[in-house]
Amino acid sequence: MTQNTNTAALSAAGVSVWLDDLSRDRIESGNLAGLIDTRNVVGVTTNPTIFQGALSKGHAYDDQVTELAARGADVDSAIRTITTDDVRAACDVFAGIFAETKGVDGRVSIEVDPRLAFDTDGTVAQAIELWKIVDRPNLLIKIPATEAGLPAITRVISEGISVNVTLIFSVQRYIAVMGAYLDGLRNAAIAGHDIAAIHSVASFFVSRVDTEIDKRLEAIGTPEALELRGKAGIANARLAYAAYHDVFDGGSHTDVYAKLASAGGNKQRPLWASTGVKNPEYPDTMYITELVGPNTVNTLPEKTLEAFADHGVLEGNRLDGLAAEAQQVFDQLAAVGVDLDNVFEVLETEGVDKFVASWEDLLVATAEKLQVAGGN
Repeated sequence: MTQNTNTAALSAAGVSVWLDDLSRDRIESGNLAGLIDTRNVVGVTTNPTIFQGALSKGHAYDDQVTELAARGADVDSAIRTITTDDVRAACDVFAGIFAETKGVDGRVSIEVDPRLAFDTDGTVAQAIELWKIVDRPNLLIKIPATEAGLPAITRVISEGISVNVTLIFSVQRYIAVMGAYLDGLRNAAIAGHDIAAIHSVASFFVSRVDTEIDKRLEAIGTPEALELRGKAGIANARLAYAAYHDVFDGGSHTDVYAKLASAGGNKQRPLWASTGVKNPEYPDTMYITELVGPNTVNTLPEKTLEAFADHGVLEGNRLDGLAAEAQQVFDQLAAVGVDLDNVFEVLETEGVDKFVASWEDLLVATAEKLQVAGGN
């Protein structure tokens, strides 16, 4: 099948296109394989909201729920079985890409229970458990970049497990995430793991930053404030990319990584998440076009992916050389009265809360299905 010219060009520009969605219907219908063949999709991310949506729609899971009910499975074990089965199947769909890219792409992510976001030990234990259950080398375990998540990232990487760090909003926290990854790589090497087999991405959220800051700019209401709407998310990502270069690509803090690279250690790639545009006044592909750069990942909802396939435009590398301009945006935001530290604190708290709410909705829906299937 023929790849779409727009997504093929995006891939050629150094952007790995990952789909931000997964369901059993998508796997079994061949839709996922079709996106690989026609949209240059080379990976998948999931989260509690995605699983909640998948399990609440249609009948793809009915037979398995009936079987689990007959075995007397509780809600938590049922969800674990259903979600890990989907992720394992998706890993198998991407096995060829995983081999072709030597482990860089062909990746599928599964998140630890979001209720563990502030529990380091619980996060580590479940990450190891999920890694063993799925039992596929192209799995990524998603761990949130909360303060409790940082030591968990290090400990999980130390076990030789590949990690997708999620819910990153500030550059300051992103720098800490890169440090946690490097500490984990060093420990993994000491423990005798092949660190060339360990991969990681750092999921930096974009549109949610604009949504929160735009709301504050509109409340301020001055012409200077309103002029800054829709600029913060992209500026934040560009500053993050500059920080990535600083640590992994010849910057002033590359010494630590350089030692690990000589032993086969991989760079932790930036991943642009939350790239579906929330404000209909903004171009629907802006978080793709404006975030093109080498060695990055963009994980896209299907609607956004199809929009780019239809009318997306590439304007070259839109990350390198733009850090000073991005910093100017942040200076202007502070000047008009936006408390950026508070913005990032609010976004992290809301991000965890939203995933917990989705997980609890999933628990309720699954419990009801188990009850019906069990005849109770």
